[in-house]
Amino acid sequence: MRKIKKILILITVIGITSCSPKISTNFTNPQSKLSIDEKVALLDIEHNLPENIVKVGEMRFQDSAFTTDCSFNSLMNQARNEARQNGANIVKVIEKKKPDLWSTCYRLKIEFYKYSGDVSSLPQYKLKLD
Repeated sequence: MRKIKKILILITVIGITSCSPKISTNFTNPQSKLSIDEKVALLDIEHNLPENIVKVGEMRFQDSAFTTDCSFNSLMNQARNEARQNGANIVKVIEKKKPDLWSTCYRLKIEFYKYSGDVSSLPQYKLKLD
């Protein structure tokens, strides 16, 4: 009976961790954390970066085979939260692979920047409400 309980716990842990995208981050220049009220601009590939910015770090979203909730909108929301934690107010997609035959998820490479200007004035991606 104990053995079955251990196996069920192991299967549950594997199931929970395998459903999220594989995320790798590298923050080389973290800034002070942003409040929830401060705006974060989400720039897709076609959006240009403003001048006078400081790179804070980067992040990569990859598929972990059994990933769920990995739409572009969901990943950008996660990136925005990570940006706030590390003091970045610009999230810039620099590489984007759309879902295809091999993966049902978006795979993104993102860079984070700190901008001293008004980020709400930048052309940017708007998160879609579910």
